[in-house]
Amino acid sequence: MKVLVPVKRVIDYNVKVRVKADQTGVDLANVKMSMNPFDEIAVEEAVRLKEKGKAGEIIAVSIGPAQAAETIRTALAMGADRGILVKTGGEVEPLAVAKILKAICEEEKPMLVIAGKQAIDDDASQTGQMLAALLGWGQGTFAHSLELSDGTARIAREIDGGLQTVAVKLPAVMTTDLRLNEPRYASLPNIMKAKKKPITEKTPADYGVDAAPQLKVLKVTEPAKRVAGIKVKSVAELLDKLKEAGAI
Repeated sequence: MKVLVPVKRVIDYNVKVRVKADQTGVDLANVKMSMNPFDEIAVEEAVRLKEKGKAGEIIAVSIGPAQAAETIRTALAMGADRGILVKTGGEVEPLAVAKILKAICEEEKPMLVIAGKQAIDDDASQTGQMLAALLGWGQGTFAHSLELSDGTARIAREIDGGLQTVAVKLPAVMTTDLRLNEPRYASLPNIMKAKKKPITEKTPADYGVDAAPQLKVLKVTEPAKRVAGIKVKSVAELLDKLKEAGAI
């Protein structure tokens, strides 16, 4: 069984994000970039399926600048077999990403797509759902656990009230939640092996997709700084303070 895993290059989650002085976007100069954490979980789940003998080949796909090849190399070092880099010059919106992934799925014919539930830069949480809709495949989002048997994926997914288990026929699309697994660290031997694994370079035009943004960002601002709290001595004083602030 072939498994496709999209991976995105984002600002490392440990980095404090800075907004450009002209408020046109986020400052990426000299900023550490890494694989989106939810995508790391997706790669780990695919590798575990391969180790169990349920997956034969893992393809890591990244859509972004030339530097996204480093993100694919990370996935290859974790255990993916080969990569596809779709080179673009700017930001690609979720629908365009889903259209590109649809074309790749039609070409590669995977039985399962495992994607992170969202990217930590735009927090869109849309690509997996859009891809499933475009392909006409079943989907299991926000996965907490996965079991494959007899051409069916049983996915326990996290919902507000707890866990919901769904069964979808393969081929299918799954998106990963944080508690699905703990991604492994790539060992030095595997990092060296990853350098020899193939990465195919493509463009959106190769798949007949126009990746031009449909939305225009007008302004990016930092969140308002939190105001220090105060201590009150009684409920009556608390109510007075809330009235003064117009909260009640």
